[in-house]
Amino acid sequence: MIGRSLLLGFGILVAAHATQAQPVPQSPPTNGSPNTVTADPPVPRPRTTPCRTRLFTDVKFADFSSKSFAYAPPSACPGPWQKVVLEADWSVEPGRQFDRTANLWIGGVNVYFGTTAEPTRPPTAIGRSWHVERDITDYTAALLAPAAGRADLGNLVNETYTSALWGTAEIAFYPFKGKDDRRSDAPDLVLPLSASATGGTVALFSPSDSLAATFQLPANVERALLDVVLQHQGANDEFWYTCVPSDLAGTLESCSGGAFREGQVSIDGQPAGVVPIFPWIFTGGIDPYLWRPIPAVQALNFVPYRVDLTPFAGVLSDGQPHTVAIHVAGNSQYFSTTATLLLFLDHDSTKVTGQVTTNTIGAPNPSIATRGIDRTADPVTGTVTTTSSRSFVLAGWVRTSHGKVQTEVRQTIDFSNVQNFVVPGAVSTFFSQKIAQLTSISSATKVRAGDRSREIVVRMAWPLKVEIISADNFNSGWTTRIHQSYDRADGVSREGEVEFSSVVSNSGDWADDYPTTTIQSGAQRYFSDDSDGHCYSRSITAAHGVLTSITDGKGCQDD
Repeated sequence: MIGRSLLLGFGILVAAHATQAQPVPQSPPTNGSPNTVTADPPVPRPRTTPCRTRLFTDVKFADFSSKSFAYAPPSACPGPWQKVVLEADWSVEPGRQFDRTANLWIGGVNVYFGTTAEPTRPPTAIGRSWHVERDITDYTAALLAPAAGRADLGNLVNETYTSALWGTAEIAFYPFKGKDDRRSDAPDLVLPLSASATGGTVALFSPSDSLAATFQLPANVERALLDVVLQHQGANDEFWYTCVPSDLAGTLESCSGGAFREGQVSIDGQPAGVVPIFPWIFTGGIDPYLWRPIPAVQALNFVPYRVDLTPFAGVLSDGQPHTVAIHVAGNSQYFSTTATLLLFLDHDSTKVTGQVTTNTIGAPNPSIATRGIDRTADPVTGTVTTTSSRSFVLAGWVRTSHGKVQTEVRQTIDFSNVQNFVVPGAVSTFFSQKIAQLTSISSATKVRAGDRSREIVVRMAWPLKVEIISADNFNSGWTTRIHQSYDRADGVSREGEVEFSSVVSNSGDWADDYPTTTIQSGAQRYFSDDSDGHCYSRSITAAHGVLTSITDGKGCQDD
């Protein structure tokens, strides 16, 4: 085996904090339960006892106003900390409600981004509750001092949409064991790209719109990272992987704008990184019956995409203001966005110098091919294929107190979306849309300082398959099948010797045959393993809208 532990924190169901009657109580996953459930693991934690800071308790979300709270670090556990974990418990009342988007902010920095579960309306009204966690240790610098906090969860409650949402959130701070063990590897500065000083996402409505911020940075930046969340919204972007070229949208009864979206990062107008778009499917997406009780991968708890901007460290340290910006290529209607800039400083020097030496990041150039589409046929059949393949190198150096440090980022991103259609006309009634999509990312970052070298390799694969079929053009029934996965492998080596390796696989299969079953049959599998000897494995299944099995530990036993 490669090994065992978790790189990224996700949610698992545990007891919620409920002091009022309205919030739906949280309980551990139980076979036969219709409550929302995932196989996601809790964030791994040290054995030390944490100090806890409550952000808010049983707050009701029934309108579109932000809910403010005051954040203060725990006085009993002064930072820095060994681990910092955000925990949030959410619930939705029985009734009728759309999926909604939730964001939590501290000092303008986004510490949580996800969507909500949908309730079940009468006559079988079911409220739902769920728990999420996120490792925010890297955001320690933003948590050392009191700050204004904000919870955004816009929600409409009226005679039609009857369900309020409720939330409770707190942060667990795990101290170092002793005075001699207080060295923190967290970034020295955490800077938000958000709508205001208190937070808020920035809406992008076209490819020319950008999420941007201008910073006057310290003159001793040694390393720079950017965490990015690009949430696809609106009719043409929420389901972007189902879209086709605009001139075919009417014929194929699909959204317009094509099936390619990609985030572009720039510094002072120069390309600095690429952000592939993970195809999140919300609990009201495609077919709401699919996601009860198991939601799609990351639907409740988005994982930010991290971009390494270290080759620009010398440029960022030149004493001039610099603008970091992100826009979305292919944006056809609406993206909700935020990002967080993470900076590591040279603690033994107030001034570093450096420059970018290689930058081959170009504009995306997706290819679109159609086959066999006759607009006059009945039914219309054919295939639309969208592909993109790009490789680039970004390299630079920075002269620090401990010598010249060179960083080279090599990345290859391959994207493919193949859609097969059967679209009925005046006579035929059979409809079919089958989508096979794959995003593959391979990244190698080499850092050299004198005769010392280090390499970080990350490989990710995001397969998505969607199948929608109706024999009578949705007049009385349909079948929906979806497979989705988030797979990641990391490796760290020093002077050619492997220091650390890990894998994460979060996948699921969902099916709905309406009106035969009218609700989900599904499964989710989460497996993580690393060379430090930690392993997590959970598989869950559901049928007829209730949890039917929980299997733990498979694949974690030693051979």
